[in-house]
Amino acid sequence: MIRCREIGITDLDAVANLLTRGFACRSRDYWMEGLRRMSMREVPEGFPRFGYMLDHEGTPVGALLLIYTARDDGDRTSIRCNLSSWYVEPALRNYAPMLTKVAQRHKDVTYVNISPAHWTWPIIEAQGFRTYCGGSFFSFPALSRPAKGMRVVAVQQDAQAVDGLSEADVALLARHAAYGCLSLVGRAADGRGFPFVLQPMRIRRIAPLAMQLIYCPDVADYVACAGAIGRFLLRRGKVAVALDANGRIKDLVGLYREYRKYFKGPQCPRLADLSDTELVIYGP
Repeated sequence: MIRCREIGITDLDAVANLLTRGFACRSRDYWMEGLRRMSMREVPEGFPRFGYMLDHEGTPVGALLLIYTARDDGDRTSIRCNLSSWYVEPALRNYAPMLTKVAQRHKDVTYVNISPAHWTWPIIEAQGFRTYCGGSFFSFPALSRPAKGMRVVAVQQDAQAVDGLSEADVALLARHAAYGCLSLVGRAADGRGFPFVLQPMRIRRIAPLAMQLIYCPDVADYVACAGAIGRFLLRRGKVAVALDANGRIKDLVGLYREYRKYFKGPQCPRLADLSDTELVIYGP
């Protein structure tokens, strides 16, 4: 008898074992640390904390991790769900649709898939997902001319207030610094602040030299601050920053490569906002 149910706190050890078998490149410690972070973060009321599992006599034989986040869109709050790691034991793959059907049943939720393998793109599109990001632009920000008077400073996880930033931006920067990200503020000569979150790249062969842009309010903010950010990173041995894009970005030096990100639901995600997703909760 196979049934689909929410993952509970008592299931975490067994789910970590399952995912370790399913993802040979990830250690058990990787999954346990991510699940520990999931157990502590705020989750919108009425939604699962960890995701769903296929239960066979109390043992997980399949799992789909979900990361729900409430987002303030000015006049209302929207719900976004990052569909993260998915695995079902090979002998039971015919039960896999149970997971996806239950996980995607909320019509008012925007679902995102930010790390789909190339071979899954047709399957994802058949489920009604649409592309919102066509690739990544690998920029070399130190080659950009720095804006006059622009400087960049790091924000620590205990930050309470930052001049020029809203409380929500400061909370986001501090939260992601606690996850191990590099949270920065670009400070313009007129006092304006520009929040950024970066993280070492997931792709191992270029990770020592490159960062992933996890968050900024607008890609134009990154372009404006690129020169100052590039010099800040250069002192730390980083030469490139990858950011979501749908083609080459004007006024930035770099290379573009295709890598799709998908969404399904009422709101199309904007580029350069990967905050509170698997990249930071579970790590690169």
